[in-house]
Amino acid sequence: MTVDFSGPVPELALDVDRSADVPLGRQVQDTLRSAIRSGRVRSGERLPSSRQLADQLGVSRGLVVSAYEQLLAEGYVVTTVGSGTRVADSVTAAVTSTPSDAVEVDSARLGPVPHIDFGYGVPDLRAFCTRDWLWALGDAIRTMRTADLGDGAVEGDPQLRAVLAGYHRRVRAGSVDAAHTIVVAGFRQGLTFVLSALAGHGIEWIGLEDPGPGDHDQIARRAGLRVSAVPVDADGIRVDRLRATGARAVLLTPAHQCPTGAVLSPARRHELVQWAHEVDGVIVEDDYDVEFRYDRQPVGSLQGLAPERVVALGSVSKTLAPALRIGWVFAPPRFRADILTEKRLSCRGVPHLDQAALARLIQTGRFDRHLRKVRVSYRQRRDTLVSAVAESIAGATITGLDAGHHALLRLPPGVDEEHAVAHARAAGVAVRGVSDYRVTPDDGAPRDPFPPALVIGFGNVTIRQIREGIGVLGRLAAARR
Repeated sequence: MTVDFSGPVPELALDVDRSADVPLGRQVQDTLRSAIRSGRVRSGERLPSSRQLADQLGVSRGLVVSAYEQLLAEGYVVTTVGSGTRVADSVTAAVTSTPSDAVEVDSARLGPVPHIDFGYGVPDLRAFCTRDWLWALGDAIRTMRTADLGDGAVEGDPQLRAVLAGYHRRVRAGSVDAAHTIVVAGFRQGLTFVLSALAGHGIEWIGLEDPGPGDHDQIARRAGLRVSAVPVDADGIRVDRLRATGARAVLLTPAHQCPTGAVLSPARRHELVQWAHEVDGVIVEDDYDVEFRYDRQPVGSLQGLAPERVVALGSVSKTLAPALRIGWVFAPPRFRADILTEKRLSCRGVPHLDQAALARLIQTGRFDRHLRKVRVSYRQRRDTLVSAVAESIAGATITGLDAGHHALLRLPPGVDEEHAVAHARAAGVAVRGVSDYRVTPDDGAPRDPFPPALVIGFGNVTIRQIREGIGVLGRLAAARR
């Protein structure tokens, strides 16, 4: 891939040896040829100006001009008025197309690139509050102290931690303060730190919702834990089945279960907390998309119900954009030090400027304004999804619509999930089956069967794409019956 540097180009790592018998002009030519042939500078990329390279090497400009003229005569470079000297397109074609730079793709297996993607967990990227984020970044850097440009505290920016704790108390009925808040680079990083800390406290087994969020079983194993699969139903995770596993930790999505959309019932919430007290256990709460609710009152965080037993994690990946990579952990005091140790030894965390910007975005109400705006949009898409399924896929049911921006489409009898996914992809519609969310347990226990279903993310698709994509799925379902 050609990198087009605008303005003065970066230095090119070349060297000359004044003690050698080879003339300096020949050395400059040889080192430039070597840089081009090896692919360090590639086709179309600019070379330094003759003055810049002469200053860098400590030679006369005329010597560099002569070297460039020789390379031009040999076909290594081309010159254009106003564009400088660039590597010729034909020279490094073989270098830039080597397997190290290319990934072989079996296009026949993958089919066409989808033009409709019902991907789970992706918000409306077009709706990102760009203007507000730029304002928050500008305000943060204008008011930032010189000392704040250093590494900062391991636990994160003090102001953001205070804002996140206050927001969690007000909006999610939590019970936390800044002292127990740790800023991390997204949910997965925070989860890795938390599970490693649990393993360090002697916890060996963790229960995971089945079906549940993808890769959590692999993350748990990498942290040194063994995994049990715990089924879910319309009331959320089956606490009776969790008890039977012997696990002392559980990771769950209680406010909007992924992927079924079930809400953990009040009875199950209390039963879960009771289980944690009985086994000296820990509840790890993934609080991932409950800001978007439609037909019900907000459900409080489990963390507020049992702050000494619950580690709660969140991020802005579903509310703002995954690219920001800002998340947080609300940790009980007994786990805080170990989680901080995991973070300190792993990374420096989220850039301080981004943390300060997020704090301003939330404090000034711009974050809530963004949520109110996209909540209306997501509701419209959700309603479109419901009507499109009713019109196009006879015998299908769709659930999990109370919150978030994904739903579970249970396929009609006789329609095979794997077939539906593959043929939808071939028709340009990307969708995942619920089988992708099944947990692989370490205890050898058989998993409960789960009916064939598709996970439909509607956050980053338009209303027109929803209707078109569901129409494709409807035609596929009709052809299989």
